[in-house]
Order: sequence, then structure tokens, then C-alpha cells
Amino acid sequence: MSPAGLALRVMILGTLGLTTFAQAQDQNSNPLDSGRISNDPLRGLIVNRTITVIGWDFYKSFSEIWQALYPDSTDTLSVVERPTAQFGSEIWITYQNQNVFHTFLSPARSRAQDESKKAVEIVHNNLLNIEIQQKYLQDADLGKEEM
Repeated sequence: MSPAGLALRVMILGTLGLTTFAQAQDQNSNPLDSGRISNDPLRGLIVNRTITVIGWDFYKSFSEIWQALYPDSTDTLSVVERPTAQFGSEIWITYQNQNVFHTFLSPARSRAQDESKKAVEIVHNNLLNIEIQQKYLQDADLGKEEM
């Protein structure tokens, strides 16, 4: 038998084997997509959207403190920075398209760590307030993101 014929047979048998394996797996297992939108595999992340060294220092300190104090948190936060020439770096933290913290950092890097400690407490309190609002304020005309 020629090498090309052997290669063709291996490809055909491999394809048949994969098809049989896939069919058996589909019949024996639960579907991967349960159809619920609320199943978010990326919960509890702190997304870094900083640009400068000062922003990175703030993000690093904030995320370390947040994860130490609230290791089971499922809230996804974004730390965003916009550097400005006049005010230093503008930093805000968002949760579900809402700003839960906002500050300006001067170019002094030592201030970033102090501000991140304050930010953890403020963000946590704001998240609790948002949770309470979502729990008790329900309006049929507005969606959750519009509250």
C-alpha cells in the first residue's frame, strides 16, 4: 500500500472515530450551555485599564487589598485611568457601568497606595448601596442597568 493510501485511511478512520466519540459524548453528558445568562464564568475580576506607572501602582495596591479583605467577592470591577497634564491622573472604578469611586492622583507615587486603601472602603460601601437599591427598588418600566 502506498504512503498516500495509508494516510488517507488514517484520516478516514480518525474522522469516523471523532464523529462516534462526539456523538457518544453528546448523549452521555449534559449540554454545556444551560441557557441562563446569569452564569458568568468571569465573576470577581478586577480589570486593569490603567496607563501610567501611577495608575498601575494604584491598581496593584487596590486589587491586593480588595482580594485580601473580600476573597469571595463575585463583583467585577474596572479600574480606569485617564492621565491629564493639569491634574495628574484621573482614576475611577466602575461596577455595572456605574462609577463607584473617582479621584485625581498627583504624580507622587507614594500617594497611590494611600488612595487605594481609601478606595477599597468607599467602593465596598457603594457596592452595598447598589445591592440594596437593586433589591428593594423595582420598577417594571426600568431594567436593572437603568436604576
